[in-house]
Amino acid sequence: MVLASFKTNIDIYDPSSTFSFTPTLQNYSAVFAQADFLQFFINSLIIGVGSTGLALLIGVPAAFSMQRFGMAKSSGLVLLSRVIPHVTLLVPWYFIFASLQMVGGYSSLVISHMFISVPLIVWVMIGVFEGVPEELEEAARVDGLTHIGAFRRIVIPLVVPGIATSAILSFIFSWNNFVFALVLSGNSTRTLPVAIFNFIGYASIDWGALMAACVSITAPMIVMALLGQKYVVAGMTAGAVKG
Repeated sequence: MVLASFKTNIDIYDPSSTFSFTPTLQNYSAVFAQADFLQFFINSLIIGVGSTGLALLIGVPAAFSMQRFGMAKSSGLVLLSRVIPHVTLLVPWYFIFASLQMVGGYSSLVISHMFISVPLIVWVMIGVFEGVPEELEEAARVDGLTHIGAFRRIVIPLVVPGIATSAILSFIFSWNNFVFALVLSGNSTRTLPVAIFNFIGYASIDWGALMAACVSITAPMIVMALLGQKYVVAGMTAGAVKG
């Protein structure tokens, strides 16, 4: 894909030019200058950050409550949203969002992505909270903190790696989602996966520009995963309580 993004369409079809070819930036120029790809990039960023942020605000406290108050066994029900085929949700969602005049806006896409992100975050964070000793919260409450204060000031700093992991997974899902954006987005809110179809015509496919667009979509996810991997560690709370 990377090599093809620097080739002309003639070189892409030529087997002898697999590794030996003259690189060109024409494909990237076509993607960012002619196809208004930067706007699609901004749309995907807004929807990904919005859905992930709201899903964390809901999912992290929900996971903590389920784990601490004996509801962890019912967490499997949360994953039902990942079992349901997403295509079956499009018709009722479109009807509801159309009735609310939300089709084509950012809000409908953010809400639809949260339907998948929240259960994912809850499932991941329940396991993370199981590794946080309850004695830490009890000690914090003895020192005068409330339940919410202990959760915010003691527990949250200890589960940052888990939050980072669930946030990365949630953002990657939102960034790569195609089905929801295809139906619920408008011309001004189209995301990157949908925008790729600009390079696919009825009679021909601009493979060079298509590969350049795919590289542009994939590269940010690779960079984010590399930068966030230091937070994805195990045993951060090991030895927090001794004696």
